[in-house]
Amino acid sequence: MSDSSGKSALVTGAAGGLGLAIARRLAADGCRVAPVDIDGDGAVRAAADLDGAIGIRCDVTSEDSVAETLGRFEAAFGGPPDILVNNAGIVRFGDLLEHTVEEFRKVTEVNLVGVFLMSREAGARMAARGSGAIVNITSLNAVQTSPDAGAYPATKAAVAKLTEQFALALGPRGVRVNAVGPGFVDAGMSEPIYRDPAVRAVRGAAVPAGRIGTAEDVAAAVAFLASDEAGYIHGQHLMVDGGVSFSLKRQLPRKAPKEAEK
Repeated sequence: MSDSSGKSALVTGAAGGLGLAIARRLAADGCRVAPVDIDGDGAVRAAADLDGAIGIRCDVTSEDSVAETLGRFEAAFGGPPDILVNNAGIVRFGDLLEHTVEEFRKVTEVNLVGVFLMSREAGARMAARGSGAIVNITSLNAVQTSPDAGAYPATKAAVAKLTEQFALALGPRGVRVNAVGPGFVDAGMSEPIYRDPAVRAVRGAAVPAGRIGTAEDVAAAVAFLASDEAGYIHGQHLMVDGGVSFSLKRQLPRKAPKEAEK
């Protein structure tokens, strides 16, 4: 368990999937948690399973909605969040050449602008207090682009760089900002992919760790980066992917070194 007992946490995109797993992990570590989601009823249901939690509807692409959400959080918990987890995200699959501008903008608004707005507003409040931790959720797609993933890889790569920018801006004011990049994880938007046993087997075999990841694997990394134990970690992008992001050559045939010399 990480040492986050008594802290407050706001987790976006937490009505289900990965966000809910993160909210549950932080609550298990002793945090008072607010699951936040565009699905307000889902956020309330998520909070009902966590002691002392409140669910809040929030459109992370709206300045007014973000400000209102933080106001409700402060009223409920007596101040700004100690921990912010920017998990909310969407994807629109399909051939990039057939993507509409509206689809591209929508994904960018949620995945990138949403992280900016929530980090700016919560970060300013944390900075005024002199402490806080922000953890952004990126993706394996931030470092290894996928076909037919539309704007998603570009937005996640941008969030990784935005993490560094906020770390520079907020670090001197007592606020740490880091990112976690999930790999092949059976949760959230990826869950339907792994319902196919053949796909699960092929992908699992491609991971050096030998398995598909879980939401709990990612939540554990988030909990660590949000805790005081990670107090000297700033602006980092931690890949939680079982090693798949650096294992391309492992998938390709090659001769043994001695054979290649012949």
